[in-house]
Amino acid sequence: MEMKASRQLRDEHEGIRMMLRIMEAMRKQAQDSGDLDKDHFTAILEFLQVFVDRCHHAKEEELLFPALEAAGVPRDGGPIGVMLYEHALGRDLVKAMDGSYRAYNQGDRSALKDIFYNIQDYIALLSGHIDKENGVLFDMADHMLDETKQSALQEGFDRIEEERIGAGKHEAFHALIQTLGNTYLS
Repeated sequence: MEMKASRQLRDEHEGIRMMLRIMEAMRKQAQDSGDLDKDHFTAILEFLQVFVDRCHHAKEEELLFPALEAAGVPRDGGPIGVMLYEHALGRDLVKAMDGSYRAYNQGDRSALKDIFYNIQDYIALLSGHIDKENGVLFDMADHMLDETKQSALQEGFDRIEEERIGAGKHEAFHALIQTLGNTYLS
């Protein structure tokens, strides 16, 4: 039997969870030192904007969720609506982090506190969000979508990855997670 499309999304969730742990460790270190590693935080913001949103969330929003809707899962008042709402909240938090980070880079030391709060809120949001998708939505997809639909989803996921982030970028993000993990989680 072919791999279910949800397996790729679950695997991506593991990388995202690792980045959330890195972000928390980085936040604690920055809080203690009063300074944020700018190269590392710039790379984390790119990961959140490109990998999490432009790639991972796009796979869900443009392909998985419509497939589930077509299979009878309601958008409004159901799990899809909740996931879409949480994706929007996540985008808002990343925008707020980015804005505070820009202020911090321009010398506003007080912006560091805003970055810390947004990191904590983002971690809390995405941790719960991932649990819901892994524990409810992806199980629904595995049961409701036949092998033909799963295969079509997988092809679509590959296309989104190629078009949205480009060849080799997925591997580069995994290398980033490894590097930052070695720095902050060792």
